[in-house]
Amino acid sequence: MTAWWRDAVIYQVYVRSFADGNGDGVGDLIGVRDRLPYLTRLGVDALWLTPFYTSPMADFGYDVADYRDVDPLFGTLADAKALIDEVHALGLRMIVDIVPNHTSAAHPWFRQALRGEGRDRYIFRDRPNDWESIFGGPAWTQVEDGQWYLHLFDPSQPDLNWDNDEVRGEFESILRFWLDLGVDGFRVDVAHGMVKPEGLPDIGRGGQATLVGREPVPFFDNDGVHEIHRSWRRVLDSYPGERIGVAEAWAPTPERLARYVRPDELHQAFNFHYLFAPWDAAELRAVIDASLATAGSVGAPTTWVLSNHDVKRHVTRYGSLARARAAALLTLALPGSAYVYQGEELGLPEVLDLPEELCQDPQRLRDPGSGRDGCRVPMPWTRAYGWTRPWLPIPEEWADLSVEAQQGVAGSTLELYRAALRLRRGLGGELAWRDSPEGTLVFSRGAFACTVNLTSDPVDFEVDGELLLASDVPGAPDSAAWWKVKCQA
Repeated sequence: MTAWWRDAVIYQVYVRSFADGNGDGVGDLIGVRDRLPYLTRLGVDALWLTPFYTSPMADFGYDVADYRDVDPLFGTLADAKALIDEVHALGLRMIVDIVPNHTSAAHPWFRQALRGEGRDRYIFRDRPNDWESIFGGPAWTQVEDGQWYLHLFDPSQPDLNWDNDEVRGEFESILRFWLDLGVDGFRVDVAHGMVKPEGLPDIGRGGQATLVGREPVPFFDNDGVHEIHRSWRRVLDSYPGERIGVAEAWAPTPERLARYVRPDELHQAFNFHYLFAPWDAAELRAVIDASLATAGSVGAPTTWVLSNHDVKRHVTRYGSLARARAAALLTLALPGSAYVYQGEELGLPEVLDLPEELCQDPQRLRDPGSGRDGCRVPMPWTRAYGWTRPWLPIPEEWADLSVEAQQGVAGSTLELYRAALRLRRGLGGELAWRDSPEGTLVFSRGAFACTVNLTSDPVDFEVDGELLLASDVPGAPDSAAWWKVKCQA
């Protein structure tokens, strides 16, 4: 057993914004396949693809109408198989999304439910409770006969009833379909959400979406989800090659999150507590310590992530590219597995000024002022962007951030990531903190050390060792550096 996933770097591909293989302005599976050499040169171990299944695209593919086919927008099932095979030929692995909390309203099951057939596959009630949608507004919609159905996200995404054995059996069959096709695992969307509490109790307060991941809420993180994940682990373990499950799980504490990665459940869980930690030495150290301790308590690796397709890009969150580059070196130096969201290796910021008429995120449509369109703007491959007519406009200033502009340029963010991912393969050992000035972080892992200055003043770390890599002049404000040092006891 190699346990490849314990320290893997996994690259997130947001398919519709990664690479366009047919010139229609939307990324697709052919485009992903064309860019695999880029990912191998970058130095990642695996890629995770967002949903490419048949869908009306009300939530850009997270509203699935057919879990066993590819939407024509992205290609064909043959394209998916060819991509999986080429990924493996290049020595990479491929993880795909599975969306089990809800289906599309266009799914055959829900169409039957609207006709009064098989409603027990979903959650229908004569009266709604006070639950709110994560996207804003009520979490219930009334149908023609007067009943209401639950949708914790958009009304086009009705929640499944996981107390129904048919639902459980269907998803085990879906997992086997893709495992038989060769995928190496699944990122489980809303892994904390499938099981609802008996009686669907009211919450008694508003602003419920803001509580997720911070306080307990009755519609998420119920203990019953773990029985589902244990059954899925048995499916994964029945296939060769260490197929894995990755939980997108929001839990109010690291201890609750660790439950998703117990030895008989999923392999990894996204570390959102780290993602949302501010640029502050004390707070980052506390999150790192808590993450390592809680994951270690169940024998699981910690994961580290700075950005994804649902949150503001960290260049913008942190307030500067300098901080983002330093955060990258900090993150990639930590023990465990790391996730890289497409474009972060180019230093892409959030796009904040998209034309309102082009913003299509259902979260934004239900809750003006929010939305995730700005982190989903297509990748700039060339100075001319490499897109004929991208589905979202690419800012002019991204020409200088493109792959073409940064490739082979010493000191560029792209080359910083390539160097870091190459050096990272030689890292090993547990993290040991070292004394350092206030507002800084210093830790070692065997003969390796990482220094991070999170202050606005230069710091002399007085490291006795060889400089391996730096985001800026070592010790400069908002910088990080890697060193080869003598092993310390």
